[in-house]
Amino acid sequence: MTDTGFPRLGFHGAARGVTGSCYRLETAGGTMLIDCGMFQGSKSEKELNYRPFPFAPDRIDAVLLTHAHIDHSGLLPKLVRDGFAGPIHSTHPTADLLAVMLPDSAHIQALETRQLNRRRARWQSDDLTPIYDDTDVAATLALTRGHSYGDWLTVLPGVRARFWNAGHMLGSASVELEILVPGHRKPMRVLFSGDLGPAAKLLQPDPQGPSGVDYVICESTYGDTDRPSASEAARRALLRIEVRAAQRPDGALLIPSFAVERAQELIADLTQLMHDGDLPPIPIYVDSPLASRATEVFHRHRRSLENGRGFDAGLRSSNLFFTHEVEDSKALDQVTGFHIVIAASGMCEAGRIRHRLKRWLWSDAATLLFVGYQAQGTLGRILRDGAPCVRIQGEAFDVRARIRAIDLYSGHADGPELAAWIAARAPVRSGVFLTHGEDPAIDALARRLAAQAPDLKVHRPSLDDSIDLTPAGPRPVAMAPTPRIRPEQVGSLDWHNDVSKLFLDLNDALIGAADEKARNALIRRIRRALDP
Repeated sequence: MTDTGFPRLGFHGAARGVTGSCYRLETAGGTMLIDCGMFQGSKSEKELNYRPFPFAPDRIDAVLLTHAHIDHSGLLPKLVRDGFAGPIHSTHPTADLLAVMLPDSAHIQALETRQLNRRRARWQSDDLTPIYDDTDVAATLALTRGHSYGDWLTVLPGVRARFWNAGHMLGSASVELEILVPGHRKPMRVLFSGDLGPAAKLLQPDPQGPSGVDYVICESTYGDTDRPSASEAARRALLRIEVRAAQRPDGALLIPSFAVERAQELIADLTQLMHDGDLPPIPIYVDSPLASRATEVFHRHRRSLENGRGFDAGLRSSNLFFTHEVEDSKALDQVTGFHIVIAASGMCEAGRIRHRLKRWLWSDAATLLFVGYQAQGTLGRILRDGAPCVRIQGEAFDVRARIRAIDLYSGHADGPELAAWIAARAPVRSGVFLTHGEDPAIDALARRLAAQAPDLKVHRPSLDDSIDLTPAGPRPVAMAPTPRIRPEQVGSLDWHNDVSKLFLDLNDALIGAADEKARNALIRRIRRALDP
């Protein structure tokens, strides 16, 4: 129980940034987490995944999970390894997706750790260890409990919850809580949006939720974006244009994609375009074991999907191929003729898309098509922002491929849709917290809400802020004396990005120097700058 008697909410991820979603809620009946996600983006943010949690995992009694994406679920095995032993509540599809996503996360960590340790050995650095392993994942999955939308469940004494379809991906949910507060007759109602899907999403319904709550904690990923409305036909027409523009003899269209939901949407639309004759038969390679296994989960839950029948038909396309083994993935480098590769991760931070980029990024026969959000500091964001050269796994690559982006496959609602969803929750009696967004998106959504409902109290928490939720409004709690990371480092580039750019600029300067004498002069100036 908190010292004030009111619920206390801690923002331990996705505060002024879009990854690492994690909220800690202390109540009279115990303490729970809503989400426990992995940080992505700059190395400064990703390093938080290796540090201790800013709370004691063995003092957490339960977890409520909004959905299975790794930036919301990816640190659950670490939580379990560090002492958590309570139930993990989610929807049934989310529980099924965790069974394929968390083992994949552990596999990627093991693979990347081996690669990093081989490079670190050159400097005789100590070996790194993965954040967690398969044993931790198995223990985590044993704690998961699936629930249906709309069914109330008791999470803690005096706290009950139910899931609402958030329309973001298979199994995604907003979480409604009713919390008994000592000395108060009515329970406090708190709503966590999770990630909200846009209108007219291919496989999911529009996001839902209750009305008349005390507090709303709402994502703001696209709070500064107004997308043009588009039907399924218009979205497919835009995809058709991009595919046709990318066609080159012996070229490739690379699509970095989240392995869950977005990959399945792309499969459905690409196979439909070919079935209807709007595109010629083109080989589609889904270069992601996770996407393959996730697609099987989608097939099992196809009756709960919008357009599930069309999705299922797409899986039977003769042009669709899944690469399961590493050898299958490597063989893609030898494919001739124009082809499409869908590979994880969606922000180019890990996985097989990096190998495909190393093969194609320097070629003007390739097109790189982004279909989702690219967080600040990720390789995807750097490429989308127009970098002429990038470093991948220590190697420099010139960017000659066409870089394109379409935003109609986003799994997130845009600014007007977010504002409309919040308006539908009215009356929101005590306040709204805007999270899961970078500062420009949060600020834009706050302005939109102020114009829409001038009396609505809007708050913008920072990482590791703690707030007492009182009926009269939020009451800040003193922050920890040593923040895990400076606020300006969240959702921004860091010195690792600067060093990488410096290496690329230095390489360009040396190559562009007039002669050997000019190169030696440049090197001497740099050495003088490094002298203590």
